[in-house]
Amino acid sequence: MSQISGQELNRNRVVDWALMVYIVLAYAFVFAPIAASFVFSFNSDRFPSIPLGDFSLEWYRAVAADPLVWQGLTNTLVIGVVVGVVSTALGFGAAYTDYRYKFMGKQVYLALALLPPTIPVIILGLAMLAYLSRIDLSGRAISVIISHVVVCAPFAMAIIRLRLSQMDPALEPAAWNLGASEWATMRHVIIPFTKPAIFGALFITMAVSFDEFAVAWFVSGLNETLPVKVLGFLQGQVSPRINAIGTFVFVTSMTLVILAQILLSGRTAAPRSSTVDKE
Repeated sequence: MSQISGQELNRNRVVDWALMVYIVLAYAFVFAPIAASFVFSFNSDRFPSIPLGDFSLEWYRAVAADPLVWQGLTNTLVIGVVVGVVSTALGFGAAYTDYRYKFMGKQVYLALALLPPTIPVIILGLAMLAYLSRIDLSGRAISVIISHVVVCAPFAMAIIRLRLSQMDPALEPAAWNLGASEWATMRHVIIPFTKPAIFGALFITMAVSFDEFAVAWFVSGLNETLPVKVLGFLQGQVSPRINAIGTFVFVTSMTLVILAQILLSGRTAAPRSSTVDKE
C-alpha cells in the first residue's frame, strides 16, 4: 500500500514539474519578443544585432525630442482616461442591472452587452468608421473615445459583476429595512463594496484603450494615438525609436494591469480571511 502511495506521489511530482516547465516555456515564448525589444531599446546600434553595441539612451532622447510622439502620447493619455471613466460607469450600471433586476429578454441584454470584444477588431473598426462618418464624427478624438468605450465597457461590466456576485444578497434588504432609500443604499453599501472592482475596471479599461490600435487607426484621422504613431514610423523606415516607445507602452500597460490585479485579488481574499477569523 505504501509502495503504491509512493508511486502516486512521484507521479504527482513529475506532473507538477512538467506543468511548471510548460508554464515557464509558455511565458518565455510570449515575453521573449518584448524582452528583446526592451534590450535593443538601450542598444547604441541602429539595427538590432548580436553582439550588442554600447549601452545608450539615445533612442529615448530621440523619442522625447519628437513632437509627434508627444502629440500621440497626449492623445493616448486623454482618450485613455476618458474611456476608463466612461466605460467603468457604463459597466457598473450594466453589472448592477444584471445583479439587481430580473426582466424579460435579460439573456439577450447580457449577450449584446458582452458582444463587442468578440467581434474582430477590423470589422469593428470598419463598422465604427461607417457609422461615425454618417453622423459627421469620424476623424475626431471623440470618435476614438466612442469606439474604445464600445470595446472596453464589457470588460468593466464583467469585473464589477464578478464582485457583485460575492456580495451577501441580504445587505440591500437590510439597508432598506433600516430606512435607507435605494440611492442611500447604493452610496453606502453597493459602491463601497464594489470599490476595488470599480478601480480595477478603471485601470483595465485604461490599459485596453492605451494598447488598442486597429479601431483607433480607422477612426482617429489626424488625432492619432501612440500605437497608431508607431505604425507611421514602421511605414517610413525601421527606426530604433520603436523599441523605446514599445518599452514605454508595455511598462505603462503592465503597471495598470498589475494595479488592477492587486486591488481585485487583495479585496477578494479579505472577506474569506475575516470569515475564518470569526469561526
